[in-house]
Amino acid sequence: MKEIELKLQLDAVSAEVLGASNVLPEQWRTVQQRDLYFDTADHALAEAGLSLRIRQSGSHRTQTIKRSGSSEAGLFARSEWEMPVTTDGPVIDGSSPIHALLGEAVEDLIRVFEVEVTRRIWDVQDGCTNIEVVIDRGTIRAGDRHISICEMEMELKSGQPQALFDLARKLGGATPVRLGVLTKPERGNLLRQAQRAVVKAVPMPLEDDMTAAEAFQVIVQACIKQFRLNEDLLLASRSPKPLHQARVALRRLRSAFSIFKPLLGADAYELREGLRDLAGALGPARELDVLLRRARPGPLRDRLQTEREAAYDRVEEELGSVKARALMLTLVEWVQYGSFIVNPDLDETRTLSVRAFAGRALSRFRRKVKEGGRNIRRMDDVARHELRKDAKKLRYAADFFALLFDGKGEKVRQQNFIVALEAVQDELGALNDLATVPHILDRLALADHPEAPALLAGGTKKALIAAAADAHGSLIDAGRYWR
Repeated sequence: MKEIELKLQLDAVSAEVLGASNVLPEQWRTVQQRDLYFDTADHALAEAGLSLRIRQSGSHRTQTIKRSGSSEAGLFARSEWEMPVTTDGPVIDGSSPIHALLGEAVEDLIRVFEVEVTRRIWDVQDGCTNIEVVIDRGTIRAGDRHISICEMEMELKSGQPQALFDLARKLGGATPVRLGVLTKPERGNLLRQAQRAVVKAVPMPLEDDMTAAEAFQVIVQACIKQFRLNEDLLLASRSPKPLHQARVALRRLRSAFSIFKPLLGADAYELREGLRDLAGALGPARELDVLLRRARPGPLRDRLQTEREAAYDRVEEELGSVKARALMLTLVEWVQYGSFIVNPDLDETRTLSVRAFAGRALSRFRRKVKEGGRNIRRMDDVARHELRKDAKKLRYAADFFALLFDGKGEKVRQQNFIVALEAVQDELGALNDLATVPHILDRLALADHPEAPALLAGGTKKALIAAAADAHGSLIDAGRYWR
């Protein structure tokens, strides 16, 4: 059986607001649930995308095995297997995907964490559409660690998936809710690990038998997940690292739109512009973080710190806006059901093998970087900035498609190409600092401060341009590993 579920994140106050709102029916039911999750000591199930749970509700126990898709964010379409059980121990027979995975090692399954929640349940019906809405409030425990949870899940029982998003938008209009990107098994597994301060991008799990459209979906979902996890860490800590990685996730998303442009229809434009605006809203805070790293203790640093706190206040306000929260929800809906999925004019590109599409995309952006850098010694700051952006897109494309070109010979050539590309990015980045930092200081009315020159990146412009030209030549000499 396949379940389609949309997950939203909210706090206790928002949960009470929704419970009292007219968006949900007046009638609901409440149940107490205890979920026991099992895995091997080396996380074999989690690494295979499987979860094993025994749920106790009253005197009834149900064992559920779920298989998740790759890089999901918010919308979960998962296969599941259920059966009644009589004890807190798992029952694994020959028909189970866990038995196929572990074989005799099923004896190694242990209880790894448990979840206790009070669940409020609403049945929302509209014509042929039936959606079960639940709000779970409770605790996840793993050994001596525990965290409180408050989350909403909406499961489509009948009707079209778009109805989930329509309802989510109504709920978001009643009180602040955000797209949820972690399942309870993922939360429990994270609880068993050291607390994370930041979430970096991971290799994209692309496979040769995927189409271009399927690869695009995986990439976008992974980027959304990276953004949302760092957004939560940022809001909790106001730390530079999650802010930076949230911006990286947004840049990767925008780059994915550029890389897959031949696949996308006109409806992609508004989403890409929304991502640009959101990334731009986070930019001033990131600029101040960079300047603070270079500033020495003293009046200038104190002034920058004050400006930074104000910038982070504006970041929190932007991330809490209806526009920003709705953007992630709309993006998840679009990547699953947008026009690029059904437009017959895009059939040829949509069904192209991802490896063939990757080769074309990498060649296209390498060509832009090659041609754009021919006169790197004579071009102005604006042109060098455009070259820097093209180099970033080439780098993100290389990252996205990395696992598709990991054959013995390809891997070595790929590593050489990435090293050369990183050198180009570093030199162009230093040149960009020389060009933009004075404008930032001028905006802050600090351009004439005696300590301002210390905030500039090291190296003269002439030397940096020469280094960028040399790095660009080495990149072109590195050739194409994807041929």
